Amino acid sequence: MNEQIGLQSQAAWSCDRGQRVLTANGVPNHSVGEFPNPSNPNGIAEQTVSFTATTTPVLRSGPGGRAKEPVMGLNGIKFDPGTGGSCTDNVRDPAECGLGPGSGGQWNIEALGQDSFDFGEDQNNAHVQPDGTYHYHGVPEGMLTEAQKAGKSMAMIGWAADGFPVYARYGYANPNILLGELTKMRPSYRMKQTPDPDRPSPDIIPMGAFMQDWEYVEGLGDLDQCNGRFGATPEFPGGIYHYYATDAYPYVQRCVKGSIEAYAQVRPERQRGESSGRPSRGRGNGRRGPPRGERQ
Repeated sequence: MNEQIGLQSQAAWSCDRGQRVLTANGVPNHSVGEFPNPSNPNGIAEQTVSFTATTTPVLRSGPGGRAKEPVMGLNGIKFDPGTGGSCTDNVRDPAECGLGPGSGGQWNIEALGQDSFDFGEDQNNAHVQPDGTYHYHGVPEGMLTEAQKAGKSMAMIGWAADGFPVYARYGYANPNILLGELTKMRPSYRMKQTPDPDRPSPDIIPMGAFMQDWEYVEGLGDLDQCNGRFGATPEFPGGIYHYYATDAYPYVQRCVKGSIEAYAQVRPERQRGESSGRPSRGRGNGRRGPPRGERQ
């Protein structure tokens, strides 16, 4: 029971006929921030959540396929890194931008890493959609133990829509050896030095506020375009392609490298576009052998 919100968290995983299946109610199993709050007037409510992904994901070459909801947490809370907020070219004040879906602008607002807009996220980099769906935009701090937060052990936090595992923040310095030092994974994205044409002035909305302000540079960090890499993990000591939630952009991957045929279906009881809740304005095969203890 999550005494803080008076709801019982439920998440049950099973494997059957090559499929990894989740049934859950979308209630977090950790402490959360205050909801509703001034920037997010929505309360957490139970949902009907189902998720299915292959247990034998296939790694594809290339940049990966876009995924709006790329990850399902082990606790049944989805990761939805983007937002429905946007700005048009000619805004003169952040308040002219819309934070909800249907804002009509071409400049997509980021939830994290900027101070121009407030989506009311809590200490878990999460907030609540109008239908009561609690979801993550970044590292889910409440899912991590103190040892995992300190980088003393790796933290598996979910499964991606293509069937590959997802970890938080830390991985082995040598990805091929399940020994030695853990280090914070560095994404390979950087803020653009020059704003894109027609972007609202950085003097009004500083760089980093929009998805379009970031660019991928191969080899800049430890991870690829989808915030993943191949390597050993505690659950897959023989090595597997896996993703990371990171402290820097993109925070949670915006694409998946697995087969598009393996995409999962995530069906909350009611599904609406991402919003702060305010209609107002804002300021080959990728693995080597089965994981330990995994039955397929």
